Amino acid sequence: MKKPFLNDNLLLLIVAAVVLLMPIWLQPFGAAYPDLLQKFAIYGIFAIGFNILFGLTGYLSFGHAAFLGVGSYAAVWSFKLLTMNVIPAVMFGVLFSGILALIIGFLSLRRSGIYFSILTLAFAQMSYNLAYSVLTPITNGETGLQLKQSDPRLIDRLFFDAPAGGGLPSTDLFGITMSGYPGFYFCAVVLLICFFISMRIFRSPFGLMLRGIKSNQNRMNYTGLNTRPYMLTAFVISGMFAGLAGSLLAVTDPLAGAERMQWTASGEVVLMTILGGVGTLIGPMLGAGLIKYFENIFSSFGDSVLQQFFSFLPEPVADVFVSVAGLFVGSGWHLTLGLLFMVIVIFLPGGLVEGFNRIFKLFTSGKKNKTVTVTSQDQTGE
Repeated sequence: MKKPFLNDNLLLLIVAAVVLLMPIWLQPFGAAYPDLLQKFAIYGIFAIGFNILFGLTGYLSFGHAAFLGVGSYAAVWSFKLLTMNVIPAVMFGVLFSGILALIIGFLSLRRSGIYFSILTLAFAQMSYNLAYSVLTPITNGETGLQLKQSDPRLIDRLFFDAPAGGGLPSTDLFGITMSGYPGFYFCAVVLLICFFISMRIFRSPFGLMLRGIKSNQNRMNYTGLNTRPYMLTAFVISGMFAGLAGSLLAVTDPLAGAERMQWTASGEVVLMTILGGVGTLIGPMLGAGLIKYFENIFSSFGDSVLQQFFSFLPEPVADVFVSVAGLFVGSGWHLTLGLLFMVIVIFLPGGLVEGFNRIFKLFTSGKKNKTVTVTSQDQTGE
């Protein structure tokens, strides 16, 4: 295994600074508002968890949206039955998603390759259909699970006063409302904890075993080693990360719907991981941030915004530029994302992290060559 590019403690410190200072350095990019920052952090957690399975073992799951949805439902039920405090909601989200991951993983890991991927996709679609139509007493079907004034909230009613005005309460962390920037910083701290856990897994003997499974699982089986417990553990951990992300979605916006369990959500986390860099530590977070930025910023560029942007041009020319640019932004932002995905897959199979590594090596190799030249000149006396 190659030596880490940066010392782990230094890497964690840099990531913490970047994440916690996002409201400042994302301001020029128009992405510093709390709702989008929360999505950056939450889907970063989702992608980090998926990378533990896909990046370390090579097993591609198309069913992780099931765990995302279960985490959301568990969190909302915690708000409805117990308390608006986010800690029990997060714990229940992780617990129930872990149980579901244990069941699905136990059945799906009997197969590998494309068969494993199809099995996880089938289980995810079954979960979606159950949530949408069969388990409506639990999920509220297509309407989605939402808070009501008549909810029991047993712990809150026992120890705290009802909200003034009789309105719906807000999620909180021991009195701190989880909306706006406090909600973002709560998600950001959880993201950093998840990043640290992922780092420890990558550097641990368990992570090395998972890399061995990815490299040649058959050879490991021939040695007499039973690889299934390792695979199942990685699958459950990955599912619990997804459930954590789902519970945080409910923390920042206390509702849960079956749409979070659709196959498109599973495909999205695959794109995030591949765009950022499969098997890297920071790649999944980069991919998640990039896709959510495109989804929320590029999609908002309508014709009126483009008209203002090209207003310095003559009107006939500006109309042409607006019509062409409109294909790639606004409702056509998926086209831009698709082109970007094609470019990265073709020229940077290792994702954005590989691109950054190439740039760094380019600069460092230039410095090394310069040093070697100077040294040789000194030795020859020239």
